[in-house]
Amino acid sequence: MADHTWPGAVLVAAAQRGDVDALTALVHGSHPHVRRFAHTLCATPQDAEDAAQEALIILYRKIGMLRASGALASWMFRIVRNECLRRTRALVHHASAAESDPFATPGGTARSAEEDALLRLEAERVAAAVAALPDDQRQVLVMRDIQGLPGRMVADRLGIGTAAMKSRLHRSRSAVREALRDEPSRSEENRR
Repeated sequence: MADHTWPGAVLVAAAQRGDVDALTALVHGSHPHVRRFAHTLCATPQDAEDAAQEALIILYRKIGMLRASGALASWMFRIVRNECLRRTRALVHHASAAESDPFATPGGTARSAEEDALLRLEAERVAAAVAALPDDQRQVLVMRDIQGLPGRMVADRLGIGTAAMKSRLHRSRSAVREALRDEPSRSEENRR
């Protein structure tokens, strides 16, 4: 049976003091929990593995920044969440950059710094709405709408039928649309 407890405060304190063996044990003991967080928060299994690795590297390098040794789980959850969000933002940015010239507007003129900032804020809103989706919906949405994979391929990769994939995709799009509708964008607030 797997151990579902995080490494203890004594081990964390020893790692913070620079004990290499304690730090190694801390990273090893945190790994299953970090992976589980990442797989529930990231859009794809590959992103989850990458995010877990990054989080463990941050743990290794910055354990001294942890203020309370009992707060390891919440600290690691924040690190994993931020890494998954960063990866989702990168996907959104990559997709939008591939579609158009980053310095052009629909009329062919250069965007102002304000327009560029508003577009970045809007992309962050979309990334946050996508990150808030349940794992099954987020995976389908990212694979289908952001990565542009064909529906059959998405269904096959997730081990579900095409009808189930379409249902999840519809629910995820509706949830994102609702989240964006509920929270007015900063560009709309600025117009008021």
